Amino acid sequence: MKGKLVIFSAPSGSGKTTIVRHLLEQNLNLEFSISAASRAKRDTETHGVDYYFISVDEFREKIDNNEFLEWEEVYPDHYYGTLKSEVERIRNKGNHVIFDIDVVGGVNIKEEFGKDSLAIFIKPPSKEELEKRLRSRNTDSDNKIKRRLEKADFELSFADKFDVVVVNDKLELAIREAEQALSDFLM
Repeated sequence: MKGKLVIFSAPSGSGKTTIVRHLLEQNLNLEFSISAASRAKRDTETHGVDYYFISVDEFREKIDNNEFLEWEEVYPDHYYGTLKSEVERIRNKGNHVIFDIDVVGGVNIKEEFGKDSLAIFIKPPSKEELEKRLRSRNTDSDNKIKRRLEKADFELSFADKFDVVVVNDKLELAIREAEQALSDFLM
């Protein structure tokens, strides 16, 4: 039997990646979908583990050949996308595909797979809390935090397009709620 698709989207700083990492450690037959990227590989990254690193020309060729489930040009010549072959590879093993993906990509995947997918939106309890979390990371400049917060307004407007909205006020509760929604869907 083919695996199902589980989509997680959220504004940066909402706790989505933490929740996804927790779920991957549970015995739920989940496998993470590795995205393709046209940017250069960082020293700490591994091809086929962090991303499938491909050239800009190869990425564009795959777009032309309709090989992506979803893709986006985030910056000029910096493409990111989900290869259909990656999703099929995981599903054909009988594993469920889990995505940690932007809201537009998440909505596109949901539309494509319908009832075979569960789309979960992780929402921060407030804009103020989101800003506090982004600042406490100590990884971004004030300018980058400002851009992330502006983008969060756009991303939050997509929440109603998801099957489940989990408000991450307390991480332990948000994890339990996401795990319950996932368990109900997979049964």
